[in-house]
Amino acid sequence: MIKYLAVIVSVVGLGMIFLPIVTGFHEAEQLSPLAAQYVEGSINDLETQNVVTSVIVTYRGLDTLGEVTVLFLATVGVGLLLKDGVKNRLTMPFSEMLETTSSVLVAMIMVLGIYIFTHGHLTPGGGFQGGVVIASGFLLLLLTSSETKINHLTLHLVESLSGAAYVGIGVAGIVLTIGFLSPEVLPLGEFGRLLSAGAIPVIYSLIGLKVGSELTSILVTMGGE
Repeated sequence: MIKYLAVIVSVVGLGMIFLPIVTGFHEAEQLSPLAAQYVEGSINDLETQNVVTSVIVTYRGLDTLGEVTVLFLATVGVGLLLKDGVKNRLTMPFSEMLETTSSVLVAMIMVLGIYIFTHGHLTPGGGFQGGVVIASGFLLLLLTSSETKINHLTLHLVESLSGAAYVGIGVAGIVLTIGFLSPEVLPLGEFGRLLSAGAIPVIYSLIGLKVGSELTSILVTMGGE
């Protein structure tokens, strides 16, 4: 009885918390001053077609750096916790059909992941999404082929170099007195083209490589390779 009463009280309490949000909601008729500045700056100053990308990579670039750092620390934590503690976890029998099909699908998945983070300044997507797609390709390999061996050293090199290059671009902006992670460290190019938005495509590509290598490292560690 007490348990049901606690559930009812909790539901009513949550309802009271969200009631002002629901009853006070109204559709915005115009952008807020900050949002309007982001939109105008993305197009006029940064030559970026995808406004979300310009916000994530430039205006809130330090937040993105923090998110990548958190993912790196999570990867390190998983590696330390599972070090020498997982042995041959992937022991299920592998189907020849799955192995053959995966070799084709993995190539397509990799191309899709690369496309997503190299076109993040033009279309929805970006470094985090592209990195996750690439990691899913490696996961498919681990699940469908008993012969899959992923080199830890290569993963660590890709993760380290991409992260160092990412910070290097940010420092270059400060040295050039433009600003941290400013896309203007490279020519902005022509609006709407692949080679546009300055350093934003490069930054997003580095994020994609870093995220993809870190998630793949977690998968490999958990798989007991």
